[in-house]
Amino acid sequence: MKQNKYDDAPFFDRYSQMARSVEGLDGAGEWPAFRSLLPNLAGKCVLDLGCGFGWHCRYVREQGARAAVGVDLSEKMLARAMAETNDPDIEYRRCAIEDATFQIGQFDLVMSSLALHYVQHFGAVCRKVFDWLAPGGAFVFSVEHPMFTALAAQDWCLGPAGERRHWPVDHYQDEGVRHTSWMAEDVVKYHRTLASYVNALVDSGFHIARLAEPTLTAEVLARRPEWQDECRRPMFMILSAITEGEDKGAT
Repeated sequence: MKQNKYDDAPFFDRYSQMARSVEGLDGAGEWPAFRSLLPNLAGKCVLDLGCGFGWHCRYVREQGARAAVGVDLSEKMLARAMAETNDPDIEYRRCAIEDATFQIGQFDLVMSSLALHYVQHFGAVCRKVFDWLAPGGAFVFSVEHPMFTALAAQDWCLGPAGERRHWPVDHYQDEGVRHTSWMAEDVVKYHRTLASYVNALVDSGFHIARLAEPTLTAEVLARRPEWQDECRRPMFMILSAITEGEDKGAT
């Protein structure tokens, strides 16, 4: 059974109070960088893996996408997504990312926001996504940066007065499970090196189009000055990968 902390009531309540849960995409500090890597959405069929409250599905439809499908394991997340969506061309499915199945060449864009570091076998997901994409399709996703996931503590080294001295990076090459504490005890994440992310995409047939390690914009910091320390190290990594224009065969 895949871990599903989001259906735990206390965890879900705390998550629902985060800026990105209340303000949507405007409350996500990495959104400007993520948005800049998206292709033209007009007429596209889009899949969102780990769709949460459905922000991305609604966004792509507002930008002219033909249809959007959102996949998430959390019943509570999908219930809110459906309650806030009034669009017959958006479909939500309750399913773990690893267990999702779609037709070959069904989508023009597959996107995922901060969900794939919860997936154990990233390479297997990449191979499935490659098959789901039409020729010339794009895979754009964000994850917690490998510098951020290397240590399970995911916290600053503090000085004697509690000041944030530096962000520790250790055991970077030791890939695998990390039992973290993030709004709850024992939240399972998976650490991978930057090379592992890139090579899994290349081995699946993708070409890397762009890699971003976004910092916060001046506009975001003006609204959230308490996030200033987040600029001292990369917290997120965003990758855009594309397929060639070849025919992948019949479904």
